[in-house]
Amino acid sequence: MSKLNQPLGGNDMPRFGGPVTMMRLPASETAAGCDAVFVGIPMDIGTSNRPGTRLGPRQIRDESRMLRPFNMATGAAPFEHLQVADIGDVAINTFDLKDSVRRIEAAYNDILGHGAIPLTLGGDHTLTWPILRAIKARHGPVALVHVDAHADINEAMFGERVAHGCPFRRAWEDGCLLNDKVVQIGLRGTGYAPDDFAWGRAQGWRIVTAEECWGRSMAPLMAQIRALVGDSPVYLSFDIDSLDPGFAPGTGTAEFAGLTPWQAVEIVRGMAGLDIVGCDLVEVSPPYDPAGSTAVAGANLLYEMLCVLPGVPQGQAERLHDFDLG
Repeated sequence: MSKLNQPLGGNDMPRFGGPVTMMRLPASETAAGCDAVFVGIPMDIGTSNRPGTRLGPRQIRDESRMLRPFNMATGAAPFEHLQVADIGDVAINTFDLKDSVRRIEAAYNDILGHGAIPLTLGGDHTLTWPILRAIKARHGPVALVHVDAHADINEAMFGERVAHGCPFRRAWEDGCLLNDKVVQIGLRGTGYAPDDFAWGRAQGWRIVTAEECWGRSMAPLMAQIRALVGDSPVYLSFDIDSLDPGFAPGTGTAEFAGLTPWQAVEIVRGMAGLDIVGCDLVEVSPPYDPAGSTAVAGANLLYEMLCVLPGVPQGQAERLHDFDLG
């Protein structure tokens, strides 16, 4: 049995040194031999407001340097069970969004061909459409848990059908989704018409607005989602703008009154036990958050995604309660 890759520890190299890979993991040129891979898509040519998500993967990697291998809350120890590497970035075409979409799909066909589960560092949300096309080619249509302030189901933006506000309309058209197993969480803000959210419902999707989440634990919702998804393959797409901009200001299309970080963690942890075939964390735009808090949130959520992948046991953390918090 080959040795499983481990993140570079803080006692072996100071946290501010070492490789700028996700969690300071070993880098690999391909997904060969891996169970899961971190891969970046440094792209913002599909954005409609503030740019900068092309810099997201690099800062997420940098801010992942404090992450350690054992999840103290859930007991998950992914690096004891999975071979994981950082395979770098997809070489997009900075000057051609449609060509970039083709390049992304080809890159993910290769990743999935090696049997690895991709964990994607974005990058604007356009990227989820070609990923889902590659996922469909390997797994067939999949269930979807989409966490976002926006539905991203536009028919077009400025006359263009490829943009970060359109990926789930395109994925639906391409037959990538199991329509009775699609859930969108955190939608909020203003719109042009009721159809901005209602279109998804008309396709059989479940919509959970941010207002329904205010002041609540996401654990009961995730129990319902696990029952809905069942044993179907499922993809998790997490837009960082689902979080309130007070927690994640570094994004291009910020919306007021969003989810909290702890609700975000509950959503990801609530995916444990499902047949997850891929995940992404998108829309981190470092120029709008000099402190790096948004990238810290993104890095931690990607780690939590790794912790709930198939093959990673849960629930082994020691539970000691020094106080009764009622």
